[in-house]
Amino acid sequence: MKFRILATVTLVSTFFPITAAFGENIEHTQQLLATKQCAQCDLSGAGLVLANLSGADLRGANLSGANLSRANLSGADLSGANLSGTSLFGVNLSGANLSGANLAGADLRTAYVGGANLVNVNLSSSQILGVRGMPTNIGGAEDFYRLGVTEAKAGNYRNAIDYYNQALSLKSDLAAVYFARSMSFADLGDFASASQDAEIAAKLFAAQGNARGEALSKELGKAIVARQKPTEPSSGGGGWMNALGALGSVLLKVLF
Repeated sequence: MKFRILATVTLVSTFFPITAAFGENIEHTQQLLATKQCAQCDLSGAGLVLANLSGADLRGANLSGANLSRANLSGADLSGANLSGTSLFGVNLSGANLSGANLAGADLRTAYVGGANLVNVNLSSSQILGVRGMPTNIGGAEDFYRLGVTEAKAGNYRNAIDYYNQALSLKSDLAAVYFARSMSFADLGDFASASQDAEIAAKLFAAQGNARGEALSKELGKAIVARQKPTEPSSGGGGWMNALGALGSVLLKVLF
């Protein structure tokens, strides 16, 4: 199962749990809040911000477009549920059963999913930046690479490196990941690691017959050396994902 973080997600307007959203089936919403038993319910577009739904039975429920931001869904059964386009920002999904659920285009930023069952979950085009407790066996090396790039663009270089490490643990010969990790190391001031990764990237690209990647990696290595000189101006805010944006753009588009 693969997911992509280059998502275009339409965020739902914020409603409190007691307020009916446009088109919402208020009877089903009230049933859920009163009993926590709502298997197969139509909860599309429901406003459930901060709702306490711990242990709720939502098997096969339609929650598409609902707003569950910061709700408590710990231990809830959401197997087979439709959560496409749902706002799950900051939600607690610890121990929840999401097997077979559709989370395409869902906003899961800063959500906690530790111990959740994510077998056969559709996370395509979902926003998962900052998700906590995400198992490392969800997604492939390219997915973790893209997560790392997103974190680096946001200035979260240590998080980016963690994602790059996960990508390399799945596939150790990804030159683009070494290249990207080199930039993050440089932004943290770890120039030794940055230079080492740039060199590895150049060698891997050369072995793959990728002349463009090899040349970019060598240019990166030179830039790292230049940056260590006290007379050289710093790259300024935004890090090397901005200062070397052209290189990063090329990598994102063509090196996988």
